[in-house]
Amino acid sequence: MSFEKTFCPSPWFHMRINNTGHYEFCRWAVKTKQRNEQPCIDDINPEDFFKKNMSKIRLDMLNGIEIDGCSECKLVDKHQKVSGRQRQLLKIGVIPGNFEKSLLSSEWITKFKESLNDGSTDLMPVDWQIDLGNFCNSSCIFCNPVSSSKIATEWKKIGIIDTLPENSWCNNNEHLTKFIDLLVRTPKLKYLHFIGGETLITPAFRKILEELVEKKQTNLTIGFTTNLTVWDDYIIDLMSKFESVNVGLSVETLHSVNDYVRYPSKIQQVCEIMDKWVGVSKKFNWLAQIRITPTVFTVAYLDSVYDYALKNNLSVESCNFINEPAYMRPSLLPPELRKIAIDRLQNWVNKNNDIKTNSVIVNTRNPSSCRTQLMQDAISYIKYLTNEDYEIERLPELITFLKKIEQSRKNKILNYIPEYEEFLRSAGY
Repeated sequence: MSFEKTFCPSPWFHMRINNTGHYEFCRWAVKTKQRNEQPCIDDINPEDFFKKNMSKIRLDMLNGIEIDGCSECKLVDKHQKVSGRQRQLLKIGVIPGNFEKSLLSSEWITKFKESLNDGSTDLMPVDWQIDLGNFCNSSCIFCNPVSSSKIATEWKKIGIIDTLPENSWCNNNEHLTKFIDLLVRTPKLKYLHFIGGETLITPAFRKILEELVEKKQTNLTIGFTTNLTVWDDYIIDLMSKFESVNVGLSVETLHSVNDYVRYPSKIQQVCEIMDKWVGVSKKFNWLAQIRITPTVFTVAYLDSVYDYALKNNLSVESCNFINEPAYMRPSLLPPELRKIAIDRLQNWVNKNNDIKTNSVIVNTRNPSSCRTQLMQDAISYIKYLTNEDYEIERLPELITFLKKIEQSRKNKILNYIPEYEEFLRSAGY
């Protein structure tokens, strides 16, 4: 089929509402400058946006046209990492190695055919990514003011930004009520994935869960990501009412550089809370996964995360290779530091060579395939570091940022990873 390499079923069942209340067609789409030029919850209700405004996306998918914003999945596929597109294809029973036959036999084929004329559909989104705003107690080095109120305050104080981000859409009771009403009346609602900010301290997270429980709309999966700095027994009790829960445990490495990258967390406390989440997930039979965002500073220390995951039968998931901020990409590493990172990852692979990788694990949420998934993820970063172009031109921007942020935080990256000194000093650090 002509659209085999570009088709994704996601626009028939999934959408996203971002921190500012603007709609996006995909949780994995590249964050373009135009993302907030899309209609928002102020302008149109989410059901109408899904049915009407996403018609062109669906029609382009059916016509084999590459979609602006889908480049992240293309990059992930290039390095043999499991992309969002592959995950969505799996949900409708389409197998990449047998695309045409499996698509034609999918129960969704009728819905795709119904969209052939103008991209319209009578479906409703049953798979959501819900961005709850920037209410957060952390200032991760790779994050931004739209996703962290703590960063927003800091950056404005030191002059990186002039104005604070606008309030989250879910701080508006009218908007939140409208959105919850849609969820309650959506038939066969499947999955709600929440991110912040820090979800556990965001009032809207609690409100949505409470309303769904009260309205008995609990036959679905709740997914969320936490930064491992807080604990809330009430939220845990609420989530236990739902059919299943996917717990995302955000940590970059068990090396001390995690304290710098996920400032102001402390790795000892992070590990203690992570252990508690692993325990409660086993108690309720929830799916716990480690969520990583490898950067120029942490990609060489991923082996510690893989070791923890292997010991606890967890998968490690980074939905894509970091795109923004561009100066945080691991591709900034020069050959000598890449070699250190590659060697550490390769040593981990060699140490665990009993793990078989005969097939690609697309369903990374299958506990029975955690070991293979870990090996697959480690190998994808080896391939990335081996093959991705060296982006030395971004190094001055990184140095400028570090100087500003370290003056504010009174810390130094070289206190955590002294082996980076020559690399950073060469650009004026």
